[in-house]
Order: sequence, then C-alpha cells, then structure tokens
Amino acid sequence: MSDTAPKTVGGILTDNLWHSNPIFMQVLGICSALAVTNLLTNTFIMSIGVIFTTMMSNFTVSIIKGLIPRKVRMMVQVLIIAFYVIIVDIVLRAYMPDIHEALGPYVGLIITNCIIMGRAEAFAQSNGPGLSLWDGITSASGYMGVLLVIAFFREILAFGSLFGFRIMPNWFEPWIIMAMPPSAFFFLGVIIWIGKTIMNHEEAAA
Repeated sequence: MSDTAPKTVGGILTDNLWHSNPIFMQVLGICSALAVTNLLTNTFIMSIGVIFTTMMSNFTVSIIKGLIPRKVRMMVQVLIIAFYVIIVDIVLRAYMPDIHEALGPYVGLIITNCIIMGRAEAFAQSNGPGLSLWDGITSASGYMGVLLVIAFFREILAFGSLFGFRIMPNWFEPWIIMAMPPSAFFFLGVIIWIGKTIMNHEEAAA
C-alpha cells in the first residue's frame, strides 16, 4: 500500500474507488469477500460496519498521532479499531439480532481487516483529520462496491432473490454452489481480471 496518497478530495476518491481499490487492486480484505457475500443484506450491513470503523479509526488516529509513541503505534491503532468494532457489534446485537447472528464472528473480525489498519498506517498517520476521514469513507466504499457486485450475482444465482425478495421465476433452479465460498473466488477473480484489463488499457492509451 502506497504512502504517497493523493492530497486532494477528488484524487483520494478516484484512487480509493479505482486505481488503488482495496479488493481488486490490492487484494486486501478478501476474507469477508468470500464469507459474507452470499446475501446482499448481510454484505451491505457488513460493509456499512467497515465504512464506519475505517473512517472513525482514520479520524481518531489522525487527531492523536502526535501523542502516540512510535514503538507502540501499531498497538494503539489496533485498540482504536477494536473500540469502533465493538460499537458496531453492540448496535447490530441490539437492533439487528438476526443479521448479527448471520454474520457470526465476521463482525469481530473487522478488527483484523487489513484495509482498516493499512489506511490508518499509510494515510491517517501522515494527514489531517478531514482528509483522513474522507480517505476512510472512500477506501471502505471501494471495498463495499466490489462486495455488493459479488453478492448481487451470488444471491440471484443461489437463491433467485435480491435483498431477500424473490425475483426469479418459479422454474428457476438455484445453483447451490453459488451459496458456497468457492463461488466468491470465481467472481472475485473475474472482477480482478476485468479491473486489471481496463487499467492496462488506460495506461496503454495514456
């Protein structure tokens, strides 16, 4: 992950959504891409949790970075991330118990998401609170976009539904394999291939 992040709002947006997308360009955070993308609802809620955690962790690290001793910087960052993940877990447990149960341990595993730690270390540690907050939102949104694409195809093929509402005709035979993690590998590989191909064409044209 590059430490030379763009310093403009537009540059951060395009970089995190496209040129340095955490999923299909940096191949980070793919555990959740494989585990929770069989249903759009679960994917959406999980992604919102990651967006909240990433933006608030970035914001907090940027504010207190001058107070953190270098030797314990990584430990403090993990504690900050864990604090916000606990908030996400409590809110889901209180207001969305079914979603919380469906996501299982993957809510807690947001703490170990490489995207969050990477942005805190590579961006928030050397930029102001405003840009760090924006970087957290956009980098996690890039993650969210890829997961929603994978979940869209997996749910419609595995269950014939979108967000739990059946849209396929009665004669449609669900593809059981699409409900299993190996199908996410397939879609993730296709997305990485498409993204890299388009980017190579852009570089060649430039």
